[in-house]
Amino acid sequence: MPRRYAVPSATVKDMSAPPAVPLVTFAAADAPPRDRILATAARLFYTEGIHAVGMDRIVTEASTTRATLYRHFLGKEQLVLSYIQATDEQIRAFTTAALEGLGAREALAGVAGALGDQLCSPGFRGCPFLNAAAEYPDPADPVSRAIVAHRDWLRGLVARLLAEAGAPEAAEDAATLMMLRDGAVMTAALGDADAVRASLDRAVRHVLRSAGVG
Repeated sequence: MPRRYAVPSATVKDMSAPPAVPLVTFAAADAPPRDRILATAARLFYTEGIHAVGMDRIVTEASTTRATLYRHFLGKEQLVLSYIQATDEQIRAFTTAALEGLGAREALAGVAGALGDQLCSPGFRGCPFLNAAAEYPDPADPVSRAIVAHRDWLRGLVARLLAEAGAPEAAEDAATLMMLRDGAVMTAALGDADAVRASLDRAVRHVLRSAGVG
């Protein structure tokens, strides 16, 4: 059973200001050792890449010892899996809270707008799941399976909202929106995020209009 992580309350209710980086990267200096280790690893994995960061670096920056790290995580692979699982849980919690009480069409607009805001946020380095997927191509790997589970959830959420809004081909439209989302986060991490945001907004509005819910 994955460990539960609290989402900072300041980020939950404001869908217009989604976190640019995984929320699990934040931990107080006096947080328990496991949380500090995971937060440090998450920050380094997200900003520098998973395979580029060694355990000694994490030990140093988390101000801990190798013995403490290995007491909480059996090895780097378990630490990476914990990073992916914690990020998944926090995004689900953030999204659920932010969409609470919204109608389907309003929620779809909120999700699209929040993604656009995220693309332009300081510190944005792309999607942590897509970034990790590039480093874990084996579909049988537990990390890869956790990435797929997150993406299945997100696509399912969008499909459900589309269906509730009256789209006759909700699953197909959700797949299209996921493709747009993936392209946007990859492109924004490499170039003009404002231009990518504008292009994404136009493309999403076109898909929603074509689906009869825009």
